[in-house]
Amino acid sequence: MQNEKFKMKNSKLKMVRLFNFAFFIFPFAFAVISGCALLPSREEAPLKQVTAEELTALLQEREAAIQTMKGLFSAKIKGGILPISQRVEGAMYYRRPNVMRLQGFSAVGSELFEFVVTEDQYKLRLPTMGRTLTGRHSVPDQLGKLARPFQLSVWALNGVVGASSVGKHERVALVEEGNRYRLDVSTQEPEAGRSKVIRRIWFDRRTLLVVQEDRLSPSGDVEAVMQFDDYRFIGDDAVAVAEKTGDRVTQRLLRPFKVSMEDGQGRGSIQLTFHEIVPNAPLKPGELGHVS
Repeated sequence: MQNEKFKMKNSKLKMVRLFNFAFFIFPFAFAVISGCALLPSREEAPLKQVTAEELTALLQEREAAIQTMKGLFSAKIKGGILPISQRVEGAMYYRRPNVMRLQGFSAVGSELFEFVVTEDQYKLRLPTMGRTLTGRHSVPDQLGKLARPFQLSVWALNGVVGASSVGKHERVALVEEGNRYRLDVSTQEPEAGRSKVIRRIWFDRRTLLVVQEDRLSPSGDVEAVMQFDDYRFIGDDAVAVAEKTGDRVTQRLLRPFKVSMEDGQGRGSIQLTFHEIVPNAPLKPGELGHVS
């Protein structure tokens, strides 16, 4: 009889201990499962506070960090923006400050076009049409309807190579837009004596990476909207030279592997998806092409 009472008492004691353990452990387990702020989420990183001058300097540093670049990409074309195949495999070659070569190929590897820009000269070669056009980049009359799509393509690729920093004679103004900063870049009009916005650049306020850029016409209309996504590290540690101090700063390079461009006149869109980007590597003879 006493042995049975002892067993009952011991059983009750175990139940009390089990209840106390469960009372302690269940809230902890629930917090872990539901993510109740035991570790802060990456999405909750604080928004950075910067000035227009700091963002301008950041663009200059990113531009100075790239001396040469080559890459392979696929282009998906919608609408009538380019009179070629809707899917193009491409290669690009770039040398700072203003030499760029683009090649487009069909799915079976035949060459569709070659476009070379150097200084104020350009050359467009269309093997399938048996045509080669050359002239001044600032006066693209000979290109006719092809002038606009190739200009838009160069703008989109400038966002990848980082060749879109603010010019010495351009002015900037900073606007906060929620989780983004917008940097308005304007130029002075000699005749009117006033400034006019020619570009708008959006930065993610957590990473300070460029996520969008608008190009505006002299009349203020939107020429093109470019969005930059899928940022990845490229190359080895790169050495960038700060223009103000001359100090050498070691930093890893981040570049977008996806660029989406909408034509402001509603003629179509181009989506570039990069497969490979190689920065600051020696370029072989002929990779940059020539204008002649």
